[in-house]
Amino acid sequence: MIYFTKMQGLGNDFIVINNIEGDVSLSTEEIRQLSDRRFGIGFDQLLMVESASTEGVDFRYVIFNADGSEANQCGNGARCLALYLQKKSLTNNKTITVETNSGNLVLTFNKDNSVCVSMGEPNFIPSEIPFITQSQTIEYSLEGQTMGVLSIGNPHAVINMKNIDGEGIKAIAAKLQNSDYFPKSVNVGFMQIIEKNKINLRVIERGVGETLACGSGACAAVIHGIQLGLLENKVEVHLKGGNALVEYNGKTVYLCGPGEFVYEGAVNLRSAIS
Repeated sequence: MIYFTKMQGLGNDFIVINNIEGDVSLSTEEIRQLSDRRFGIGFDQLLMVESASTEGVDFRYVIFNADGSEANQCGNGARCLALYLQKKSLTNNKTITVETNSGNLVLTFNKDNSVCVSMGEPNFIPSEIPFITQSQTIEYSLEGQTMGVLSIGNPHAVINMKNIDGEGIKAIAAKLQNSDYFPKSVNVGFMQIIEKNKINLRVIERGVGETLACGSGACAAVIHGIQLGLLENKVEVHLKGGNALVEYNGKTVYLCGPGEFVYEGAVNLRSAIS
């Protein structure tokens, strides 16, 4: 039996598994089956808490997408992970550090039960995103679209549009995600600027599809808007699942918002996959 906790952050939903003892190992197919919303549990990402391998770090944070691929970063998931660690009495600290495949995250608990995540520094170097282009710039023209491209642990393309309603954006995202420009695919964010401190955002995530919220996508959108001179350094991001606050000081980006417990359960993996 595998015991899990179902959580959500602004509608971006997860299951969290305690794997500190290192006794849980799931194949790509097993994760796909568990993520199925009709035949499994259903989730955007699976989050695992593991023992840290680095001195001064509290936990390791491992993220799998619904298609079984491993993700490097998930800001909404990080907030849920922090609240999970607190509720399960795995930490009593007000601030904790977790390691991910793309570096360490610092998570701070707020008095209103929200969590602020220090997401680190964005990376604009194309070869490290990875993104295939001949030169680095603030905006790129690809597949008939103008966009910013950067990494917040995961690769993001941000497209500024006057209207982000409608289903047409999914075809745009699919074309970019399957293009040779992004060897490891890309999360595609569609940003609509309402005011200099307020935006609407939809994100089509690689390995998942459109989610109700994407924390790293919110950070990427705000950073790109600031680079263009269109946004202030603190922005309220309106996502389908709710609102998040992103602050960028030109170096480090911070993401603040809620996380919620939905239910707890256990699954007999062998019967679930058979």
